[in-house]
Amino acid sequence: MPDRNHEFGKYGAQGIKGYEAAARQLDTLVEFIATPVTQRRGMLARLHYLTRTEHARAAARQAGLKVTDRTLKRWADGKATPSKKSLAQLEAAYRQVRRQNVARHLLQRLNRGGRGTRVEFHPLNQSQVPRPYQRAVTFRSLNVRHWDRMVQAWAAGDNEAMDDAWFTGITADLGSDYGSYEYVMNIGFAA
Repeated sequence: MPDRNHEFGKYGAQGIKGYEAAARQLDTLVEFIATPVTQRRGMLARLHYLTRTEHARAAARQAGLKVTDRTLKRWADGKATPSKKSLAQLEAAYRQVRRQNVARHLLQRLNRGGRGTRVEFHPLNQSQVPRPYQRAVTFRSLNVRHWDRMVQAWAAGDNEAMDDAWFTGITADLGSDYGSYEYVMNIGFAA
């Protein structure tokens, strides 16, 4: 079993953790609100999403939105403007609640009744690595049938669990060189 990279980039390799690339791809599948939170329209859309029901308000509070209902109403009515810190808090809460709300549906789409989803692994960039230190890493594709651990960790925002699900769950099916895909340039899949 290959060990995890402890000094990634020491010789000039470039890339990101595979679970981070997969999380980015999952984020693109979720279809978050496109208008930035810094614009009034984007802020109001997020407020509406987080406050339209009592359940949504409770989820927003649990996700870290620490302002009172009165303050939320003042923001919605345009009587007050949120600070940068409050806008960041609003955006973080919105993203977490949105992930939790769509996780079950997304999991069904990715697992496709046991058929899974084809994933493309684009290897790390070794163009700056001296020839003797380069690894033989190529483009790979794999049909991933079990997304449960990855999607649950992504919905919870748990990076450590996502890393574990990626490294021991998804890439383990690549065979003996799965450790070579701990870092990648990109991960591609659609659902």
